[in-house]
Amino acid sequence: MPHTRHGGPARAIACLLALTSGTGAVIAAPAQTGSTPEHLTADTRKQTVAGASFIAPADWTFSVRDPATILAAPEGDSRIALVDVRAPSADSAVALAWAAYLPAHTWPLKVVTRQPDKDGWSDRRSYDYQTSPNEKRGVSLLTQRAGDVWTVVVYDMSDATGEKRLAAVQLVFDRLLPKGFTRESFAGRKVATLDAARLARLSAFTEQAMQELGIPGVAVGIVQKGKVVFADGFGVRELGKPEKPDASTLFMVASNTKALTTLMLAKLVEANRFGWETPVTSLLPSFKLGDTAITRQVLVKHLICACTGLPRQDLEWLFEFKDATPESALRTLGTMQPTSKFGQTFQYSNPMAAAAGYTGGHVAFPDLEFGAAYDKAMRTLVFEPLGMTSTTFDYSRALAGNHASPHAPDIDGKTSVAAMDINYSVIPVRPAGAAWSSVRDMLKYISMELAEGKLPDGTQYIRRETLLARRAPQVPIGKEATYGMGLMVDTKYGTPVVHHGGDMIGFHSDMMWLPEYDVGAVVLTNGNPGWVLRTVFRRKLLEVLFDGRDEADADVASQAKSYYAQLAADRRLLSVPADPAQAAKLARHFHNDALGDIDVRREGGSTVFDFGEFRSEVATRNNPDGSLSFITIAPGIEGFEFVVSDAAGKRLTIRDAQHEYVFIGS
Repeated sequence: MPHTRHGGPARAIACLLALTSGTGAVIAAPAQTGSTPEHLTADTRKQTVAGASFIAPADWTFSVRDPATILAAPEGDSRIALVDVRAPSADSAVALAWAAYLPAHTWPLKVVTRQPDKDGWSDRRSYDYQTSPNEKRGVSLLTQRAGDVWTVVVYDMSDATGEKRLAAVQLVFDRLLPKGFTRESFAGRKVATLDAARLARLSAFTEQAMQELGIPGVAVGIVQKGKVVFADGFGVRELGKPEKPDASTLFMVASNTKALTTLMLAKLVEANRFGWETPVTSLLPSFKLGDTAITRQVLVKHLICACTGLPRQDLEWLFEFKDATPESALRTLGTMQPTSKFGQTFQYSNPMAAAAGYTGGHVAFPDLEFGAAYDKAMRTLVFEPLGMTSTTFDYSRALAGNHASPHAPDIDGKTSVAAMDINYSVIPVRPAGAAWSSVRDMLKYISMELAEGKLPDGTQYIRRETLLARRAPQVPIGKEATYGMGLMVDTKYGTPVVHHGGDMIGFHSDMMWLPEYDVGAVVLTNGNPGWVLRTVFRRKLLEVLFDGRDEADADVASQAKSYYAQLAADRRLLSVPADPAQAAKLARHFHNDALGDIDVRREGGSTVFDFGEFRSEVATRNNPDGSLSFITIAPGIEGFEFVVSDAAGKRLTIRDAQHEYVFIGS
């Protein structure tokens, strides 16, 4: 989904500075007020002025200016500043940080949310600022204290650089620790047996998180030492109906499909149909990217490594998908240009993952069209051998049986059933995220991964080496994680956790396993913000397995409060229904060649944007720079932002982080 940015009270930051000026002190670098900027040729361990440690990314520029340690991205338009100050409160620390970093800034403060104590830091708060969409920029601060020193992190980055340099930003945050602090590690620890008491802790955590986050239903499965120790559901499959989810309930598993797709590719590698190093054009001559040189470099493994430099262009498959096919999805790849060098940085691409699946399907069944070939390859090489009898790409089949419905908060934060329509958009790119599956089926897959390719009866389904090649690092994501082929490996707490998440409208899931300890789990949810639960569940599982410090419960509670505080802050800036005078200026029909058509309708007192495949009422928002935005507000598809680009109402602009699309009215 596109990033949604709403504003805040126009005078909030000015008032904050007025109230808190002169209530603290900056910490100057020893014997200097500044330093000559240093261009870093490798990831480099550094310290802030007060001694907090972190890793500065390669190709960035490092400098010190009084209390501020400043990291500038290679593009020259984005910075992260780490400002050390002594102050009586977080608000005072923020005022001092702005005074040191950018005293003339005019961004209004939108919302302040508390964060849980973490990694030796206390009194943590995030400050989010309202930028105008035409700035194409994100600005936020994080305050955190160690002893009597606050380290204020300023995130001041263009949207394009922020997305492209996500892994570098993560690198800074992964190891930003107070002086002398060592993070908890589970390396070498004895793992506990997941008995009834420990499973009860995981169940209680899940149910509490559901309540705090407003998720109607969750299904959880856990396997240890080859045995399923838990497989059941909590809550309801759909609001207003009594049926609860269970181990057989189907959910969209979204991007967890990618690992299943690369397993199909691995089976073809094992059969010597191609290798991970085989050029894709030798298998699929029609494969083409927008850059000819990059096209020639792409090997099979690169289709799913998130390392080729192709950015997200998800709007191009989320919109106008009614007549889209696998063939048209592959043709669209030919219009996409890389925005970073090949192998340089992590950039996630759903269309490239789709090409991976369709390439494998074409090799396996060259006489079938791409979609049918992929579906048959997945059924015969993955689902049937593993006994995943319920897993399907057939939406009609999934929706006819025991399935969960998607949910999302409405404009006022009340959990509601979300429109399913937009979830059909992923079908033309289905190797990237269209599978429906259950806890029962996903545990069969995880069990095979833990058994390094063996099935429960001892049969070697796939060679160990071929299977594990998918976990080999292709590109780093910060310091703690790497991305392989549809799988991530996270070592934040000392022991590797292999996992992947999945997110579609109203469905958020995660699968995870600890190969060193023979434990795995799957979490399937039917509501936004299920992504919080599926992420923090990994930490809770580690706490229960290793008697670790209790952090997950506080993390979920904090993120839930932050999520709904953000929604409330966004809501205060919106006019619902949309400003009728502004809506009356709009053309009745808009078109963009890449994204299709919008019909603007008046229904009662509301303004509705009809995209053909889905529709939503829109609200209006006045931005700090004087521009006006129309924003979709239907549950699940909220946040598509269209900026009015001319006074006559004939041009609307929508953006993702690195692209913009102009709709012309008629």
